[in-house]
Amino acid sequence: MKELVARWWNGTWGRLTRRDVWLAREVRWHVVARTGDPETGNVLRWEFDNEAEARQMVKRPVQAGGGQWREQTGDAATEPPR
Repeated sequence: MKELVARWWNGTWGRLTRRDVWLAREVRWHVVARTGDPETGNVLRWEFDNEAEARQMVKRPVQAGGGQWREQTGDAATEPPR
């Protein structure tokens, strides 16, 4: 079972401009990034051996994506797409 470590959202609701990034851990670290909405969005996935490498990958879409990114915690931290 994957442990959800953190989630970020760019603060935009639009189908074409929304961006989400998840950081999860099982045995390896997983980063999942989605562009667009849950129904039609494009999903990219990466796996890493350690947290530092995974967090470096998280920085890439967050810094490049524009918008007002914020980390989602608690109930707002939904699971990444399957």
